[in-house]
Amino acid sequence: MGYAKRKPTSAASSTAAPVPSPKPSSGSTARKGGSIWSMQIGTPKRKTDMKRVEVLLFVSELADLLEAGMTLGQALQALANQGEEDSARRYICQELCDCIVRGETFSGACARHPKTFPPLFSNMLRAGEASGAMIEVLRRLGDHYERDDNMRGKIKGALTYPVIVLCFGIFAVIGALVWIIPQFQKVFDSMGAALPLPTRILIGMSDALINYGWAMALGVGVIALWFKKWRKTASGIRKIDTWKLKAPLIKGIVASGAYSSLAYTLKTLLSNGVNVIQALKICEETCGNAVIGDALATARKRVTDGTTISGPLAASGVFPKMMTDMLAVGEQAGDMASSLENVGRRYQKEMDRNIAAFTNALEPILIVGIAGVVGFVAIAILTAVFKVSSSIG
Repeated sequence: MGYAKRKPTSAASSTAAPVPSPKPSSGSTARKGGSIWSMQIGTPKRKTDMKRVEVLLFVSELADLLEAGMTLGQALQALANQGEEDSARRYICQELCDCIVRGETFSGACARHPKTFPPLFSNMLRAGEASGAMIEVLRRLGDHYERDDNMRGKIKGALTYPVIVLCFGIFAVIGALVWIIPQFQKVFDSMGAALPLPTRILIGMSDALINYGWAMALGVGVIALWFKKWRKTASGIRKIDTWKLKAPLIKGIVASGAYSSLAYTLKTLLSNGVNVIQALKICEETCGNAVIGDALATARKRVTDGTTISGPLAASGVFPKMMTDMLAVGEQAGDMASSLENVGRRYQKEMDRNIAAFTNALEPILIVGIAGVVGFVAIAILTAVFKVSSSIG
């Protein structure tokens, strides 16, 4: 299967020039489900999944090589030769190249690695094979991954500073309760004076943490393990995703990010020839939110009956009226791609504003919370010191 600039070919007639596969390395080699698994004694387990950043680089470099005139097999072999010996990139590129040499389609070969290439990837490649626009499809996939990574990076960046401050505050309070408060308690006990209520509460918390800290840690660990398993269940996923869309401060970020990603994904799929039903199904699987996924599933069922997309989405009550109105205008004008582009751009800007508002609101909240805890500790100690001093006087 070969794809070169200005020479599009269909998936059925395009076959890569034979590319010699590298000789197997020493050690036992077995085939399982079309994949080559090299097992060598004393070597660590090979990583077989690429990260999102690696996929973005892979897509960009593959498009450049195809545009330079290489066949698909030659381009994949060149990318495989560039990777490190035990890297996932080299392993997957060589696997894809072997599949192409055996006569498989590129989209089918990528579908063998669902953790690296999600359904969006393989379906867009299938559309590119059918239309002969493989290079354009790869460019759009690269834009999609870069836009998605930028969105994720902004959200992570907004959460980094608050999480660091919160962790330092928790460790500081635990350190004060375990090491500092017991020293004051010895002094107060030696004087035999009656302590005020805040001081008694603080000493009680310190004693509980020192004597039963292991039980508290065990309880937290059990709850964390239970929550980790529960959030993977269908009910847990749906409840958590519902909470994300309703929780203060974060609901704007989650919702606008999901709407923007959905619009860009749907626009990319429809622009590359994927039919509406399949595009909605892919968006349902890749939207990352069960509530939005349910709404898309309902819309997909109604579209099969001839209903437009905007109507079922508006009836779900999950999507904002502005979004569905913009989609309705695009449907009436026969230009859904432009409407989806505008929707994606609008909610991406809204997500940026929500991230800024979240950061601006969270910093003073954390500062006030930590200051309140530190102030309580200081007041508890100082009131005890003043009372002991007055009783001595």
